[in-house]
Amino acid sequence: MNSKHGTFPKSGTVRFERLLPGPAERIWDYLTKSNLKGKWLSAGDVEPRVGGKVEFRFRHSDLSETDDPIPEKYKHMQDGTYFEGRVTAWNPPRLLSYTWGEETGEVSEVTYELIPKKNNNVLLILTHVRLGDDPTVLISVGAGWHTHLGILLDCLEGKPPKGFWAVHNRMEKEYEQILK
Repeated sequence: MNSKHGTFPKSGTVRFERLLPGPAERIWDYLTKSNLKGKWLSAGDVEPRVGGKVEFRFRHSDLSETDDPIPEKYKHMQDGTYFEGRVTAWNPPRLLSYTWGEETGEVSEVTYELIPKKNNNVLLILTHVRLGDDPTVLISVGAGWHTHLGILLDCLEGKPPKGFWAVHNRMEKEYEQILK
């Protein structure tokens, strides 16, 4: 389940399921605490309430010790990127949703559901909606989440994460095939 590709269940939506080593409270911390969120996604605070601010300080080069060079089409992110969102659902440690990309005028929304399973595992369901129909965007977002979730699993298992761009480049090719 943890290497499975995301699915595109309806227009403008990508969905992932990952079985992660729990408990749910531990994973919740990786979703909401800047120092832990920064290890797999982006640093930045998550204000713990509906309507609260979510900060995203992306520095993909900081996610692993080694990596491929950043692809030309993402060079604008080389020194990092910053944006903000708003919490739209807050129910620790089970449900978190927030907006993404508000400053672009094309607001999408990310939802994380945490469902406890046997043996202290937790099913994470990540759904990113309102992405539009542009295949280039869907490929990039699918590959991005796939890569970030792989790094999250590595962090939770105490393994050194694989390089973001090395994995992302490969995943973009795979998601391009899926969306054809």
